[in-house]
Amino acid sequence: MPDDPPLPMRPNPAGTPRYRSKTVATWLAVLGGALGAHRFYLRGWRDPAGWLYWPPALLGLLGVQRMRAFGQDDRVASWLIPLLGLTLSAAMLSAIVHGLTPDAAWDARHNPGQPPRRTGWLPVLGVIAALLIGATALLSTVAFSVQRFFEWQLADAPAQRSSSRLPP
Repeated sequence: MPDDPPLPMRPNPAGTPRYRSKTVATWLAVLGGALGAHRFYLRGWRDPAGWLYWPPALLGLLGVQRMRAFGQDDRVASWLIPLLGLTLSAAMLSAIVHGLTPDAAWDARHNPGQPPRRTGWLPVLGVIAALLIGATALLSTVAFSVQRFFEWQLADAPAQRSSSRLPP
């Protein structure tokens, strides 16, 4: 989503376009990115890509709730939980891209016609947090999915072995 063309900025009541901070966008992606908070901050409530974050995140949370209620053998939960991990990983990738965008490029894209501002180290700290959270979410999602796949293969294997031993 970082490659989307910039949307025209609506002026605030004073008549000047609203300033969009790289620091705020980075930290919104870290803290609320799974629900598209950074997209809504940058592009407004009408951003269709921002609304695409909601379904997989909520389905993943439903999977977590199902696993807590029904245990680890719930196959529906095993299909839903990776959606949350992938949504978190995508949000952390957005935080990394936002935080590492040079100030001049950020201002040219999101704050055209406004004086440039230096952001300092806060976006970099957001990138570090995003790397930690994103790597953990992605590796956990892959490990969980692979573990579930092999557990299902082993659970189905005795049935296949016993049916293959029956005489014709």
